[in-house]
Amino acid sequence: MIEDIKRYKLTYTIIILNSIVYLFSSFFSHDFIDMDMETLVNMGAMFGPYVIQESQWWRLGSAMFLHGGITHLLMNMFSLYIIGRGAEMYFSKNAYISIYFFAGLIGGLVSLFVHPNSVGVGASGAIFGMFGALAGFFLAHRDTMATQAKAFMKDFGMIIGINLVIGLSIPSVDVSAHLGGLVVGVLGGFVLSKNLKWIYIYAVAMMLLALMMGEYLSSEYISALV
Repeated sequence: MIEDIKRYKLTYTIIILNSIVYLFSSFFSHDFIDMDMETLVNMGAMFGPYVIQESQWWRLGSAMFLHGGITHLLMNMFSLYIIGRGAEMYFSKNAYISIYFFAGLIGGLVSLFVHPNSVGVGASGAIFGMFGALAGFFLAHRDTMATQAKAFMKDFGMIIGINLVIGLSIPSVDVSAHLGGLVVGVLGGFVLSKNLKWIYIYAVAMMLLALMMGEYLSSEYISALV
């Protein structure tokens, strides 16, 4: 187990951070199973009026470490345990962090566009980004890793299909954040698999995209109030 932790430091670090934040949120919620919505908002959950109207954009980052309940946390952390370790095998530390962060950030912005007045929490957008990164990696190396790529893409399609069905069936699951993170991850995985030096171009492009999305959301929110 110790060797596994040493090998996949980033994945285990993110899991530990999410778990610690959950313990704090459960303490303030006075409930270990389900979190109080007001507590989550006070701790940094996404909420359109605060994020957009009051320019509390930092909530896009803090919301990635908050979860609505123990089931939500366990599902996301188990997914990260499976997907994150795989991504850590193929990507550098900087690439991993960049894809995870931007997938969560832009996934959150997509969620705000679709659900501007809902409270949003969870690492699923970022986790879907890592899943997408693996898809991008195998897509980039489909000629040299034909067998592995074919097997992964088959599983990829199946898992995406299952998640879409679950997401459309359960109102509390935010499919928009999943899809936003997934697209960012596929793009990052593909680009950084081709040339790791492009990480700066990728980071700048994603930041500009995030800024444009934020500007658009702000203008749309103001227009809705007029």
